[in-house]
Amino acid sequence: MSNSSFRRNGLPESGAPLAHFVSDRPFDPNEAEGRVDAMAEATQRQLMWWQFKRHRVALISLVFLAVVYAGILICEFLSPYQQDTRNLDHIYAPPQRVHLFNDGAFVGPFVYGRTMTLDMETMRRNYTDDPAKVEKLRFFCRGDDYNFWGLIPGNLHLVCPAEDGEFFLLGTDRLGRDVLSRIIYGARISLTIGILGVTMSFVLGIVIGGIAGYRGGWFDAVIQRVIEVLQSIPSIPLWMALAAIIPVTWSPIFVYVCITVILGMLDWTGLARAVRSKLLALREEDYVLAARLMGAGSARIIGKHMIPGFMSHLIASATLTIPGMILGETALSFLGIGLRPPITSWGILLTEARSVNIIALYPWLMLPVVPVILVILAFNFLGDGLRDAADPYK
Repeated sequence: MSNSSFRRNGLPESGAPLAHFVSDRPFDPNEAEGRVDAMAEATQRQLMWWQFKRHRVALISLVFLAVVYAGILICEFLSPYQQDTRNLDHIYAPPQRVHLFNDGAFVGPFVYGRTMTLDMETMRRNYTDDPAKVEKLRFFCRGDDYNFWGLIPGNLHLVCPAEDGEFFLLGTDRLGRDVLSRIIYGARISLTIGILGVTMSFVLGIVIGGIAGYRGGWFDAVIQRVIEVLQSIPSIPLWMALAAIIPVTWSPIFVYVCITVILGMLDWTGLARAVRSKLLALREEDYVLAARLMGAGSARIIGKHMIPGFMSHLIASATLTIPGMILGETALSFLGIGLRPPITSWGILLTEARSVNIIALYPWLMLPVVPVILVILAFNFLGDGLRDAADPYK
């Protein structure tokens, strides 16, 4: 097309033919056939993985969740302080900024020292940075003593404050405890309670829903009525009633197990109905009839032939159920009927910010809600990606 056919702004004149471009690379039929053969010979898992990689947000969410769950294994090492370390000279200290340059010279990661003054009229502590105190951060350093997973003593941390200094990236609470360290420790409880709760919920949902869908009859009718009764009960009052049963004298570990059991027992009904409806359709398939004629028992037919047929749907459902478990624990702890100190979870940390005055004066105490939001969004995006990958032939 000649240049005269274009206007000054680069667009073609009205009625002028549109330009098109054709690749001058020679056609290779073997390349096209190789792609077709690869698709034809790929396994179900390979097709699902190829489909899942096309969902970029889900892939990023998977990496993010993998990093977060790997971090809970070494939270003692990642946190600057031990979760219960109190800094009485820095109560309600605001977050500190990390600097790299001081007076135009590169120093490395450091924070400025602080001076605290007490306002006698409002009885509020005021912290001001002192540029004369440059406190360089230390990495892979020795700090607060801890017991790794409660078993192995140690004191190695990823980052530590300078000698005789302080480092509160997200500020401190009413007892002078580092908020960042407590968020890292709280992730271990809040994230694992979702995994354990979903595991219990899936066992109950698959077993009860599988038997109801495969057997049918009076057992199916009874199970459906029980599910309807459980789903008709309001969640919050039921949580409060079940949590009130837990004695206050029990150890934190037993309370943690009981809260996990409560969340699992309340969340299996939806999955049981999904499994039942799927098995009602699959039990009429020819391969199920062939397995029954060959003498296979009900447990083997359900576990070996029917459940794997929609396992991808179950995996996607799990990623969407875990956020509900995390939010359930957070809500219970926030309301004061869930986990209790000395256990540290994100819900317990948010109880520090239940007062409007606290939020207005010390807004950084609301920061534990940020990892809750990020993890919930990541799980939902991951569930969307797995749901799309569950049908790779579309």
